[in-house]
Amino acid sequence: MLNASKALSSQSSVKKTIVGFFHPYCNAGGGGEVVLWSAVAYMQKTEPDVLCVVYTGDKDATKEQIIAKVKSRFDIDLNPTSLSFVWLNTRRFVDASTWPRITLLGQSLGSVILAIEAIDALVPDVFIDSMGYAFTFPLVALTSRFFCPISIGSYVHYPTISTDMLQRVKDRKAGHTNTDAVTKSKWKSTVKLLYYHVFAFLYSFCLLCAHKIVVNSSWTKNHIDSLLETARERRRWITNSPPSITGGVHILYPPCGMDKLRVFSLEGRQRIILSVAQFRPEKEHAVQIRAFKLFLDAQPKLRSSVDSVRLVLIGGCRTEEDERRVEDLKKLAKELGVQDNIEFVVNAPYSVLLDWFSKSSVGISTMVDEHFGINVVEYMAAGLIPLVNASGGPFSDIVIPYSDGGKPQPTGFHAKSPEDYATALEDIFVRSSVEDLAAIRERARASSLQRFANDEFEKGWSGFWGALKDWSELQKSKGAGGKRSKKD
Repeated sequence: MLNASKALSSQSSVKKTIVGFFHPYCNAGGGGEVVLWSAVAYMQKTEPDVLCVVYTGDKDATKEQIIAKVKSRFDIDLNPTSLSFVWLNTRRFVDASTWPRITLLGQSLGSVILAIEAIDALVPDVFIDSMGYAFTFPLVALTSRFFCPISIGSYVHYPTISTDMLQRVKDRKAGHTNTDAVTKSKWKSTVKLLYYHVFAFLYSFCLLCAHKIVVNSSWTKNHIDSLLETARERRRWITNSPPSITGGVHILYPPCGMDKLRVFSLEGRQRIILSVAQFRPEKEHAVQIRAFKLFLDAQPKLRSSVDSVRLVLIGGCRTEEDERRVEDLKKLAKELGVQDNIEFVVNAPYSVLLDWFSKSSVGISTMVDEHFGINVVEYMAAGLIPLVNASGGPFSDIVIPYSDGGKPQPTGFHAKSPEDYATALEDIFVRSSVEDLAAIRERARASSLQRFANDEFEKGWSGFWGALKDWSELQKSKGAGGKRSKKD
């Protein structure tokens, strides 16, 4: 395996700017990885004097295998000569299974351990966290202050903690981050609320160490802005980022490769409800299965007739825990008696995903407070009718009314409970006319293509990268320097 120090030595004749992407699960194949590899591809295309280095714990794959998977899964081409990896041995410390209790704090502290290993292996000129490990920023900032200058950037997909999470605990409302054992106990809820407030304080402190932050949606921006403002009010002396560099938090929608999706016909779709999401707890796949059960109970003729409706769940499994989750979902489908109408497709290549996009009718997403929702954008571009949770990015940024000159009209459906989802499915498959559904598909596709194309992401990333590059060059002009890598 090629590590970063070897890449540096092989290109020693040319002074390279090292951009380190901290992404411990770079081979996962989800929405976060779309951003990572699109950013790397853009840097390779526009910055010939940059070496992109990915800090990752995916030691079970080689560089060549990762590049091949990126091509297969996302249709993104990477240049191996300007891409290197630092293989990390301590990724278990950021795995949720390592921290069955105080998971947020455990994973965050674990990310510091992982970052120590990363920085010890190779000190970059620019450090970009693209997975949400803000607790690494103080460590990088200290390295920057005492050893060599490092500009710190962050692409935030999802705030590690949000005011919504705090409110959910305060209201004692159950969810995947707030179990029944906690909601049913007043003292446990009180302790957890205190824990969340302390964690939010620490998290906001870490965010202030970044020189530039971009986020993926207005929902995420609102929460990050709130955390940063509270931190600044309490501790004005903490920030070490000049206002001219920070420039506030900006929205940078994730890249959504739609060239191969926009060509699919809007007609002749099969009666398939498509779910595209990694098999993680926050994706709430069980809600989809329960809603599908309610829908079939209300419309029994759609269970086994020639007009039968199927639910197809496509997603990636990162860990054994994810694989067990798929088995649990299959058991749930069997318990509810809908297993004959449900299909699971795990770790599918991009070509298989495209096939499902081309023939499905509805795209469903059930995650509460979804930060953005690349899958939802893909649904719309491919001609599917989106049915999403009435929260987060899908509700505020994506499935919103669209106008081509007249009065804005709906581009999809929103729901909150399994009952809501079942009702919406009835609206789509039973109560809506063919003409109305065709109009929704057309508006959804037009809206997605107008706002979420790859070139829009590249424009935004150019500004983000420019701010980090300016800070780095400013420090170099002051004569700051230091040892980049212990292995050089």
